[in-house]
Amino acid sequence: PEGVVGLTDAQIFDAETAAHFVADDKIALSLSKPYVFFEDVPDAAGNQRQLQTTKIKYVDTAGKLCVLGMCQDVTDMVRIQHEHAMTKEAYERAASAGLTYTHIAQTLARDFIDLYYVNTETEEFVEYGKGANNGTISEIRRGYHFFSDCRAELAENVFDDDREEFLQAMKRKTLMKALGRKDTFAMTYRQMEGGVPVYVNAKISRMEDEHYVIMGITNVDAEMRETKAKNEALAEALSSAELANKAKTSFLSGMSHELRTPINSIIGLDTLALKGDKLNDETREYLEKIGESARHLLSIINDVLDMSRIESGRVQLRKSEFVMSAMLEQLCTMVTAQCEEKGLHFECQILNQVADSYFGDEMKIKEILLNILSNAIKFTDAPGNVLLTVEKTAEYDNQSTLCFRVKDTGIGMDKEYLPKIFDAFSRENGDRKTKFGSSGLGLAITKRIVEMMNGSISVTSEKSVGTEFTVMVTLRNCENNEHVRAMEINREAMYVLVVDDDPIEVEHARMVLEEVGIRADACTSGQEALRRMEVQHAKFDPYNFVLMDWNMPGMNGNEASAEIRKLYEKECVVIALSAYNWEDIQEEAHGVGVDHFMAKPLFASNVLKNFEQIARQSKMTIFKEKKQANIAGRRILLAEDVELNAEILMDSLELENVKVDHALNGEMAIQMFEKSTAGIYAAILMDVRMPVMDGLEAARKIRSMRREDAKSIPIIALTANAFDEDVQLSMQAGMNAHLSKPVETEQLIRVLGELIYEAEK
Repeated sequence: PEGVVGLTDAQIFDAETAAHFVADDKIALSLSKPYVFFEDVPDAAGNQRQLQTTKIKYVDTAGKLCVLGMCQDVTDMVRIQHEHAMTKEAYERAASAGLTYTHIAQTLARDFIDLYYVNTETEEFVEYGKGANNGTISEIRRGYHFFSDCRAELAENVFDDDREEFLQAMKRKTLMKALGRKDTFAMTYRQMEGGVPVYVNAKISRMEDEHYVIMGITNVDAEMRETKAKNEALAEALSSAELANKAKTSFLSGMSHELRTPINSIIGLDTLALKGDKLNDETREYLEKIGESARHLLSIINDVLDMSRIESGRVQLRKSEFVMSAMLEQLCTMVTAQCEEKGLHFECQILNQVADSYFGDEMKIKEILLNILSNAIKFTDAPGNVLLTVEKTAEYDNQSTLCFRVKDTGIGMDKEYLPKIFDAFSRENGDRKTKFGSSGLGLAITKRIVEMMNGSISVTSEKSVGTEFTVMVTLRNCENNEHVRAMEINREAMYVLVVDDDPIEVEHARMVLEEVGIRADACTSGQEALRRMEVQHAKFDPYNFVLMDWNMPGMNGNEASAEIRKLYEKECVVIALSAYNWEDIQEEAHGVGVDHFMAKPLFASNVLKNFEQIARQSKMTIFKEKKQANIAGRRILLAEDVELNAEILMDSLELENVKVDHALNGEMAIQMFEKSTAGIYAAILMDVRMPVMDGLEAARKIRSMRREDAKSIPIIALTANAFDEDVQLSMQAGMNAHLSKPVETEQLIRVLGELIYEAEK
């Protein structure tokens, strides 16, 4: 396609052929309905082929009058129809002239080696055949019972492997059913000739008188073996290509990990080193250059791998609702900073009624625009301009066509180079490679992504004047824009757990998250991650994102993610974190319910937008308020040995119209619960450290009672001990939550409402 897009007929074809196409286009443009015509055209081998062409005019999104043409090879269809017509004509001509069966056979024979004329009701048949010198066809015999005796006789000469299929197809019931659907039935099989299997084709046609059929057998051995040889050669070539592609993909995947692992360490160590406050200016400059070089190397590796994945068809579009204004705002923030650093003026304009939200792959659209804008900035010197415009050019059937234009006042390109600009590893000249630094893959990747989205990308440029790229994509409209806008992420509500066995990488990731204002904890194993998840769940302050390294010793990312999904699916989203490509682990991740991915190392420049996209894709269920029961009028059992603490809690709960029964220790709490009517207490507040019997022992004894509410009643630990080990002891004793003293009334009311609601579901 790259070789012909944008060219005229005269540039592609010889003058006569071009004029022919132009004439057809003019006819199509003059009609109000599709223009359909047939023509005979020789193929590359000189054989005549019959083509059916349909041309129809339409107006594109830019308002230009266009012609859409579709061409279909109908040679085989025409031939079959022609043979049907010949069969019918021969029979009618013979019948009207009173000719014998032999005359009919002579008319039809041509390439047949055997011919049968059969009465399907009486099963009478006449067999015709050619003589030894392959001359005129003549009658060989007449007989009865075609579908039994003659069929069995014919089957004796059929190759063993094809005999059963032949017998089944030639049953009277099977054959008549096939001829009821269409007038001709054909099958290819092998029959023995001189001890050698030879391919033949049997064609059976219904006559005008539906009680008669003609069956002709033709030798097609040469054609079949030639076709088979070609198919085997193609299959072998395909297999070799697939093996080569698998080898290339495997190599690139392995090399990706081998290269990314040390690069991740370099970037991580560089980031940590730059945090030091005792660096002299020269050392800091060296470290900054190391970081820039490592990131540039990582971008080149990513480009090569992206291109490989696209070519192998392993890249998939992830479609979800997204906010167009938010996406453009993030994009403009990044681009504005780059332009200001270089002394350029950047402007983004929305030209008409672009909706606030659409349904599509936000990350891919952002990648397309960022690639083009980065090039515009790279090839424009100060005081230059970079302009991004967005407009809706068409809307139809709940879909909108959007046009993105990026225009710069940069160095421009020669017109001779423009047809090659989207080729992989393409550069206009050697100087640009050293001056600007590029893998030559950015625009090639961009074009492939645009085409995956069924869009188009074009470019115009003039040397020393500037360049303009135009991207057209069609996106599905969102029915509820307010819903999408409301799903914008709140950084203050985010709590992330980073899990990675490499201490350098896990600390780098935690620092990047805190840099963008996201609260984060870190650990180095799957087992430790589960322990931390349990603790935060008990504290009613759960992690809502888990960044899980996929390749760890012991409990790997797959196993840890499966366990987290099983235990905490309603309160967190697990994101695979890996130096591997997403496509390499995607199937395995989907198997345990992990649908999202981030590549190592994390960068502050894009980590937030990745979280925002993932939060929208998950419909923000992690931030939805949990349902709460109305606790007014409920009765609560409180176990607390300090009178003052008990009075404060009782007064706070009574303000919410909650009745509280007070026990001075764990033993008293057990006795009060045991004597109560099942269900009278909605929850138990249990101090952990008490005389006579502590709260842990009391909770264990309550859970072991044989009464219907002992297993389900919410038990909440109240303690001044806030260490993780204390929380786990509470969980092991059967408690539902662990709140640290002093407990805020608002938090206590919320926890009681949520736990009571869950217990009563």
